[in-house]
Amino acid sequence: MEASSASSSSSSSSSKGFMENVEQPHVLAVDDSIIDRKLIEKLLKNLSCKVTTAENGLRALEFLGLGDHQNSSLEGNISKVNLVITDYCMPGMTGYELLKKIKESSLMKEVPVVIMSSEYVPNRINKCLEEGAQMFMLKPLRQSDIKKLRCHLMKLERT
Repeated sequence: MEASSASSSSSSSSSKGFMENVEQPHVLAVDDSIIDRKLIEKLLKNLSCKVTTAENGLRALEFLGLGDHQNSSLEGNISKVNLVITDYCMPGMTGYELLKKIKESSLMKEVPVVIMSSEYVPNRINKCLEEGAQMFMLKPLRQSDIKKLRCHLMKLERT
């Protein structure tokens, strides 16, 4: 059941007005766990984000137009995604490998990537941040974590 996105009235200046004059941000959420994907999707939708989910890094690359069989000169879905949030530990391609592929793309490198993991491994965190990750978050994610992401999206939309 898809929630319809109600637009804020411009005459209202309530605390919910953070969405005023801002398009609905689009987030690509990547996680091999369906439970974690559904949780992330719900938390993001609570903050009026449009969410697309992918169960692994290869599917995410396909969605972004960066798959092996896609012409990387085409923009694909790039302009439609404001943020990628991905699990670190996934079969086939880790979140770190996905991050590297995104940052190697001339069209995608400006899109912020957030890595999440249930394991606190400092050298893994540092490696991701050095490679260009916007943030590293520990799972399970909470609504307060997603609000931090929303702040990043708001800053990016203003620039």
